[in-house]
Amino acid sequence: MRFYDDIEVGDVRRSDEYRISKSEIVEFAEKYDPQPFHTDEAAAENSVFGGLVASGWQTAAICMRLHVESSEDTATQAGVGVDDLRWHRPLRPGDSLRLRNEIGDKRPSESDPSRGFVTTYHDGLNQDDELVISYEATAMVRRPSEE
Repeated sequence: MRFYDDIEVGDVRRSDEYRISKSEIVEFAEKYDPQPFHTDEAAAENSVFGGLVASGWQTAAICMRLHVESSEDTATQAGVGVDDLRWHRPLRPGDSLRLRNEIGDKRPSESDPSRGFVTTYHDGLNQDDELVISYEATAMVRRPSEE
């Protein structure tokens, strides 16, 4: 298990790839982001995107999954915030997404010595190494007990 004290600023991790399907895009959008360029291929053709695209929120949710899977060995207790979330290009049916995470900052908790806060910079890249999404996220990470 990687605890707060084991994490170094500058550490980089990469996730596996996640390939998204048209049916996933439509299903997510119908439930959470029912805009025509996410739910209707014909309407999407006439949109600024020129075709069906995943919701940015779905893209962020996929990144969350990729982050969790690539950092299962970290003693994360909870997320505390996301900053500078940007969608750079759409995720389309058949695209793959992978995540590159870099530790940007860490600080011990002032109120609880059993944890610290770690800020990670996230870049979601498609199969062509193009930036799709970026953000920084801060999480509480447990410190080992002094038993």
